[in-house]
Amino acid sequence: MARSPSTPLIGIGHVWHRRLRPVTHALRYRSYFLMLPLRSLREQPAAESFAWRRNRFGLLSFHDRDHGVGGPDALAWFEELLHAEGIHDADGEVWLHTLPRVLGYAFKPVSFWYAHRADGSLAAVLAEVNNTFGERHCYLLSGPTLRWGVELQANKVFHVSPFCQVSGHYTFRFDRSLSPRQAGCEHTIARVDLHDDAGPLLQTSVSGTLYPLDSATALRAFWSVPLMTFGVVARIHWHALRLLLKRVPFFSKPGAPERSVTR
Repeated sequence: MARSPSTPLIGIGHVWHRRLRPVTHALRYRSYFLMLPLRSLREQPAAESFAWRRNRFGLLSFHDRDHGVGGPDALAWFEELLHAEGIHDADGEVWLHTLPRVLGYAFKPVSFWYAHRADGSLAAVLAEVNNTFGERHCYLLSGPTLRWGVELQANKVFHVSPFCQVSGHYTFRFDRSLSPRQAGCEHTIARVDLHDDAGPLLQTSVSGTLYPLDSATALRAFWSVPLMTFGVVARIHWHALRLLLKRVPFFSKPGAPERSVTR
């Protein structure tokens, strides 16, 4: 039976971070993100408008070259990565949770790739992480315990913040369910926490209610957080300054990991 094409979505919600040691430091901002069914879009490209475009300048846009190795087809890169890592049963939809470009600009701290089997179950999740030094690393989560709402772990091997050492491990948890506040819509949350030898250190999440992506919802998102992606970079540096003033230890940047993917 042929798979029904999925609809591109936009998530409107919040980004949340909390540091637990050696001082507490928390932030919570309104944000939004794209949730794109890339295999469906390969078969049937979505209608575009001035508010939403693919691989072209727009109010909001998605560019394939912002992911993977920077090539013209991000989905092909992801499929090759799965096969290289021995994952051959991800024959269903591939959803990409990512920040859009806003007026042509984006910095994407993390994007999540959800690879499904034909029966709808999760075959793999890829966390594609970028740091402010122009480097990128991927954490690939798979195995028999992978499913919505279940916690998974990966060792930290990639430098992100100068206020955290490259040690310890991440715990990941992903949920996608019906929204309790918006009838007919889904709600998604991606939770990533960092633990070191002393226990939990950093807690983070990105969450939002999912709406069909069209001109109306793109405009609603854009005006809810004007120049959102520019604000991402500004806030990274603003909170870095605040951590320095709180005298949180600063760690110099180590070399990048030898492999681009960590299982």
